[in-house]
Amino acid sequence: MSESHLSGAREIVLVRHAETEWSRTGRHTGRTDIPLTEDGRAGALAPAAKLRDRRFALVLVSPSRRARETCELCGLGDVARVREDLLEWDYGDYEGLTTAQIEAVRPGWSLWRDGCPGGESPAEVGARADRLIAELRAVDGDVAVFSHGHMLRVLGARWIELAPALGARLRLSTAAICLLGYEHATRALSRWNDAGSEPAPNATDAHAGRSRPR
Repeated sequence: MSESHLSGAREIVLVRHAETEWSRTGRHTGRTDIPLTEDGRAGALAPAAKLRDRRFALVLVSPSRRARETCELCGLGDVARVREDLLEWDYGDYEGLTTAQIEAVRPGWSLWRDGCPGGESPAEVGARADRLIAELRAVDGDVAVFSHGHMLRVLGARWIELAPALGARLRLSTAAICLLGYEHATRALSRWNDAGSEPAPNATDAHAGRSRPR
């Protein structure tokens, strides 16, 4: 395996925004633009510490305030580019409701199967994720992405070529970091839902078996 393949290996660092009042209470927060709580601002220091020594060729962020605040607290706000496709799932008529409140009027409801009336279906969110993946794969270097829980879970599923609905199996905490990478030429999840305090590993720290995809 050539050294150039190893030096060209890329990683995508996903960061879910830190806590908001609605995420703390389990309310579906799609397009409602609310800020981080004080605990959320403090919680954003964990991903900030992990990303401090990383260098990114591109930083992307959702237009939503909670994602932009998290990005800024991680020291990357000045270089971030806004992408509409990174917005959270549009919950439509279920915006602001908890799962229990939704199930009270629609027993057996599943976001991952049914989507939201007046909002998006899993396939529509998956299409947004696919557009983002096409952009991410074209970048020569590491990328940081600041977005939202359900959107990033769909992005993770689509990265490894699973159906958008299988993002249901990828739990993701507020202010957590995930790493998307490659095993040889195959897209893989290198790390998921890391809410710890140790630094996120750099692409050059990975084992020598990983090469840049074709």
